Amino acid sequence: MGAADFTARRIAGFGLTSPDADRLTEFYATAFGARHVSSEHLGGARFERQMSVRGGALRHTLKLGREAVDIMQFDTPGRPCPRPLYPYDTAFQHFALVVSDMDLALARLQGTSGWAPISSGGPQHLPQRSGGVTAFKFQDPDGHPLELLAFPAHAVPPHWMERAADEVFLGIDHSAISVRDTAISTAFYQALGFSVAARTFNHGSEQANLDGMPNPQVEVSALSLAAATPHLELLCYRSEVHPSRWFLSSNDVAATRIVLVADGQKNGVDTAQQLIVDPDSHHLLLVPDFAASVR
Repeated sequence: MGAADFTARRIAGFGLTSPDADRLTEFYATAFGARHVSSEHLGGARFERQMSVRGGALRHTLKLGREAVDIMQFDTPGRPCPRPLYPYDTAFQHFALVVSDMDLALARLQGTSGWAPISSGGPQHLPQRSGGVTAFKFQDPDGHPLELLAFPAHAVPPHWMERAADEVFLGIDHSAISVRDTAISTAFYQALGFSVAARTFNHGSEQANLDGMPNPQVEVSALSLAAATPHLELLCYRSEVHPSRWFLSSNDVAATRIVLVADGQKNGVDTAQQLIVDPDSHHLLLVPDFAASVR
């Protein structure tokens, strides 16, 4: 099935692969206040075909704000997260957690063990040309990259103002994926139904501290669906020679899944619980509305 066979409507959530789903679930609950919704063991021939792995998987479903995160531990383990994992590696993918207070969010994170910083020098206030936000990147205990994101007080999007009552961690704003070629990846996602919402060119000392690397020059393309949040960001580092494409299996820890609600059928193709990969091997899990509604 190709990208032109269906139309995506919204990002329903994200999926993480973990060698220890119980441990990672506890980390997300302690560090971010994630709510444990359900647990189940998935398996059978259809699941194996969908994920291209042998055996089943334990899945814990969490809620971070209104967004869902599935943490999946496969019966047949894959490869651990590459270390080091650089922001320009195509295996690099993070999702950004919006926080109402960066100091409180960082204090809670620092009180939880197992994570490792990516950013140097603490949270970085980016210049207006890069969005004017304050951000901090780090890795969870399994090596998945994450970002804390705080909007300026005078420029909080209405979507997040509705949630900023008394919570520190408000939800997931976007997932950012590193790509080798902006034009090729943009065309792929436009065929799925995404549209380009904004483009920026990020560089300078603040970006270097945020990424934990010298002199980054990164082209950022924000892509959205009818439901603008969460959205997708393409990161193309012009300052680096991009490594070869990573070929990730579903049971590899770096194989983060973007869960997309798609039309149930288009051109005679049933999209229920289908897994596809983009030009840089990022994984997309297509679900119909009835599947997304239980997340």
